[in-house]
Amino acid sequence: MRIEAVARAAGVSMKTVSRVFNHEPNVRPETRAKVEAAAKALNYRPNPSARSLAGHRSYLIALAYDNPPGHYIMDLMSGVVDACETAHYSMMMRPVDYDSHSHVDVIAECVGQYAPDGILLVPPLTDDAALLARLAEAGTRLAFVSPLDAQARVGARMDERAAVRELMAHLVALGHRRIAHVKGRRDHGATEWRLAGYRDGLRAAGLAYDKSLVIPGEFSFESGSAALQALLALDAPPTAIFAANDDTAAGVMHAALARGLRVPDDLSVCGFDDQPMARQLWPSLTTVRQPVAAMGRIATEQLLLSIRDASAGTMVEVPYALSLRDSTGPVPTRAGRRR
Repeated sequence: MRIEAVARAAGVSMKTVSRVFNHEPNVRPETRAKVEAAAKALNYRPNPSARSLAGHRSYLIALAYDNPPGHYIMDLMSGVVDACETAHYSMMMRPVDYDSHSHVDVIAECVGQYAPDGILLVPPLTDDAALLARLAEAGTRLAFVSPLDAQARVGARMDERAAVRELMAHLVALGHRRIAHVKGRRDHGATEWRLAGYRDGLRAAGLAYDKSLVIPGEFSFESGSAALQALLALDAPPTAIFAANDDTAAGVMHAALARGLRVPDDLSVCGFDDQPMARQLWPSLTTVRQPVAAMGRIATEQLLLSIRDASAGTMVEVPYALSLRDSTGPVPTRAGRRR
């Protein structure tokens, strides 16, 4: 089926059909609806090769990321795919090894070989100065998911600092005063925001920051388990732990149960992300819901806008929500609960 047939069926020009499928502005809603109905009735699909030649574009978006937790990238990818399908774009995934320091060359090679119309960057790539400079030299359109740089213009982010501050207020309201934090990866913007929210929460409650209660982590189950062991070795262990993500919180809970502690009777635990396993754990995990799929979709939509018009596209802040479940409870009153 060719574009001419769609134009005849809709009673419009081929140029109008092309403008509809390229999501160009200044097409009347009734005309757009007529073209889309004709295309559906004729089972018409735009030819990617012909479309690329005619529009001087690849109609391809690249998603570049460095080994985040599996659930995160899958959720993000589902949102990116939704936005791409709506715009008749394709998506390619480009994982890189950030620690190898070859990621700049790898992504630059991707741009040279496949010529994507734009690239969506995921932390920590969002804040890599060398990478951003290289892509700017190539004139590549960029969008960001959760960039640390407040000046990043196109993409999607969430106020993670405010979310953690609210989560801390929940723990304080339950009576907790010894609240520990297991951090995320050192090179991640989320690590910085979540630590800042933790400190904001302490400050708002009139509690002093105690560096012995802040343990390095890696956004992983294993780092949560190791952190719990270190925290229980303190002379005054915490009564509550905020882990930088749900995987870390799961590791904390697993290690606590292995030590004979009851969550939340002996120790309250909370995380961040609200991935599916947060509801499947027992007890279910108190956490912050981060709408990752929506962020992927929105960031891609903004990227596509900027591809069509360099002055278009913006940074969209998405809302968060606390998911208060069974892993947090009142501060324990029994003496010697961890010995």
